[in-house]
Amino acid sequence: MEITEVRVFLKDSPDKKLKAYVTVTFDNAFVVRNIKVIEGSNGLFIAMPSRKIKQPCPKCNFKNEARSKYCNQCGTQLPTTARLAGQEVNAQLEHKDIAHPITQSFREYLQKRVLEAYEQEKAKTPGSLG
Repeated sequence: MEITEVRVFLKDSPDKKLKAYVTVTFDNAFVVRNIKVIEGSNGLFIAMPSRKIKQPCPKCNFKNEARSKYCNQCGTQLPTTARLAGQEVNAQLEHKDIAHPITQSFREYLQKRVLEAYEQEKAKTPGSLG
């Protein structure tokens, strides 16, 4: 599978970790939108598109976002699953990837191509901060 197009949409806030959104086309036939370029403690990396995990209310079965304290439908207090004595739950546990590479080699290929396109887009944008 080949990457046939990479479109980069830079974010304007230089002080934030999110640097850009990226759309990647594979084999001129399949597109993945909302891949994020993020500045981490060890440099830039990509995060695949994801959605927040929902948990059902035990009373009315309405699906609320994970870590909600009360149901948005009926107001019932929700069970505090995955909360540890005042510690924040890891944000990775609150989101589930919509699409993602299965093999490490393809993940590395995708990240390399996306970060190359990001650097090219950043270089041709006047006044961009690195």
